[in-house]
Amino acid sequence: MAYSDAFNRVLSCIPMSGETQIRWENLEKTKLGPLFGMMSAVEQNPEYHAEGNVYIHTRCVCEELIKLEEYRNGTAQDKTVLFLAALLHDIGKIACTKIEDGAIVSPYHSSKGALMARELLWREFGLCGSEEKQQLREAVCLLVRYHGFPPYVIYEKNPEYKILRVACVGSVAGAFSLKKLGVLCMADAFGRKCAGENTYPEAVEYYTQAVEALGCADTPYPFSSDYSQRAYFAKKTAWRDQELFNSTWGRVIMLSGLPGTGKDTWIARNYPDLPVISLDEIRRELNVSPVEPQGKVINLAQSRARALLGKKQPFVLNMTNLTEEIRSKWISLVEQYGAGVETVFLETEWEEELRRNANRNAVVPQSVIKGMLSRLEIPKPFECEKVRWVIT
Repeated sequence: MAYSDAFNRVLSCIPMSGETQIRWENLEKTKLGPLFGMMSAVEQNPEYHAEGNVYIHTRCVCEELIKLEEYRNGTAQDKTVLFLAALLHDIGKIACTKIEDGAIVSPYHSSKGALMARELLWREFGLCGSEEKQQLREAVCLLVRYHGFPPYVIYEKNPEYKILRVACVGSVAGAFSLKKLGVLCMADAFGRKCAGENTYPEAVEYYTQAVEALGCADTPYPFSSDYSQRAYFAKKTAWRDQELFNSTWGRVIMLSGLPGTGKDTWIARNYPDLPVISLDEIRRELNVSPVEPQGKVINLAQSRARALLGKKQPFVLNMTNLTEEIRSKWISLVEQYGAGVETVFLETEWEEELRRNANRNAVVPQSVIKGMLSRLEIPKPFECEKVRWVIT
């Protein structure tokens, strides 16, 4: 696989063959250097991070990671994914850290960090537009997103549900696994100094045992069908092994992806006979630009969707659907009418995406697309009945 020069410089610094030292001086000369500088300026709560600022902690985590047997015995891809995730696992603290009641806190830094990691890897390092690059990028982003989960799973009311929910993402992100997540979290646990007893390693060990007991350390849990999996994650059944009769009358195809990823072309090739509800088309009908308030556009799209659903007519939803929150509203609407949803995420190379957008009738400003990328949450299998990631 041909990577960008910027990414190859980072790859050359990842310990691969029994190396015991990390070449930090070389890493700091890559495009990650400015990020490290920002991390150095973010202090942490000494009760949980007496070792110092975010960059000091990050270095400690990476140094602990390469000592772990699971890292040393891993494949080149395993090491690349884990090391990059360790480097980026706390970048969300740059945006989320604040003082609250006299203490340093960083709420939601894992979810914010995943968004920041995706934008960085996508734009600055060119990890987009091919299945291999997508898999590598998303595995890293998922590890960043969920790195705070394992130490606290013991406190969940329904840990089994939460574990299986995270595990199912491996059905589309093959380079991600709960086992890798446990390895990253163990390094994170060892790479900190707590004011009191450091209980994080024991908590991560509990997570590892729970994951192994459920049989989903390396692969998602084998639900009997997409429909049964959706019923479980929608909490319509509490029994993960129940094989349910699929009572839906059909599926709605819901697209997701940035402007310029070829959604119209993909629909024409794959579903030429289905009705299409397109936000772009409705904008043209109503003479509303993409940067104006979209209330009228969404209301008309929902009205047309209800009309088709009432007739039990499958159709395609052609829109960007960039966040889980936005997608969940459409999924809820469709499922209320007794249909299932298949979400198809489309992706292409960044430069190709910008070129296609520039050739559209309604060009979306490049600054707007960059803003969209910064908010992009890739669809995950627990959101609906089926999810596909497609390179265009």
